[in-house]
Amino acid sequence: MALIELQNVSRAFGKGDERVVAVDTVSFTIEEGDVLCLVGESGCGKSTTGKMVAGLLEPTAGQVLFDGQDIAKMDKQAFQRYRHAVQIIHQDPYASLNPTQTVRQMITRPLLRHKKAKGREGAEAHAVELLEIVDLTPAEDFMNKYPHQLSGGQRQRVSVARALTVEPRFIVADEAVSMVDVSIRVSLLNMLSRLKEEFDVTFLFITHDLALAKYFAWQGRISVMYLGRIVEDGPTQRVVMDPRHPYTQALLAAVPEADPELARRKRRIELRSADIPSLLDLPPGCTFNPRCPYVVTGECDVEVPPLDPIPEGGRVACPVRSSISIQLVEETPGGSVHTDADISQYQPDG
Repeated sequence: MALIELQNVSRAFGKGDERVVAVDTVSFTIEEGDVLCLVGESGCGKSTTGKMVAGLLEPTAGQVLFDGQDIAKMDKQAFQRYRHAVQIIHQDPYASLNPTQTVRQMITRPLLRHKKAKGREGAEAHAVELLEIVDLTPAEDFMNKYPHQLSGGQRQRVSVARALTVEPRFIVADEAVSMVDVSIRVSLLNMLSRLKEEFDVTFLFITHDLALAKYFAWQGRISVMYLGRIVEDGPTQRVVMDPRHPYTQALLAAVPEADPELARRKRRIELRSADIPSLLDLPPGCTFNPRCPYVVTGECDVEVPPLDPIPEGGRVACPVRSSISIQLVEETPGGSVHTDADISQYQPDG
């Protein structure tokens, strides 16, 4: 049984002519111990999806299941267990922390409130352990500090430590490293990966950066969102090495390369338009068709393509291109061919 399952989940905001469907019939499952990266441009519905998984937003339609149970139909006790088991790490570590509380208060209060420690001394000792787990050492140096006295990376580590106070089984990491310096992103990702292994935590990792998705979920899965819909998903290695949807291909082709030679040989995907359609006026059929270089008039602009499985693993919402592989790096003079977009900023271990 999947730990988290979304069944045709949608979320709309507004009313009448101003009604916007931010998430449209999204379905996926996350098994316990797995990691799923939700990837896409800003405004595609990634964070809204993550907040529905975490119980912070109610779906307009569809179901969010936790351990096979619809969270909307849980009784008070079951919902409380679910809210303890599913925690979220927000994008902005400064806005998500109370500026009037010290690190000591932010960590010990949930421990005492939810009876995860015995007495104040036990809570203090446990808080030190949690800070050391997230690599804030020596922990005593951070206990009496306020958020404004910490760096962005340190604040995000405090957010992770706070999430761990209730011993979660599932963490939604919503752009958890996007607001910290590039130089410390890998250390934060390595810390999250270690937590996954040591505490058997399952992750929904939300990012707009395919390089981060490749690094964090190399043994997991990627789902690519565009304007509220999933257009491709599957094992990370298949999606990165053999992207099938034109939007996924365009995202990978746009990733900058550190190697000048590779950058020169990298194939560019020429989109028909750089403009993203408005959610208030979505095009008919496939919403990517106004930008797609492979559009078939009379087909792509008529019907919404289903998210169909492919033999190589995963699903693709593009009957025109789903069976066609693409070489993102052109053939070298020596005759060898590279078939993946070498995301060289971050290299996965192993």
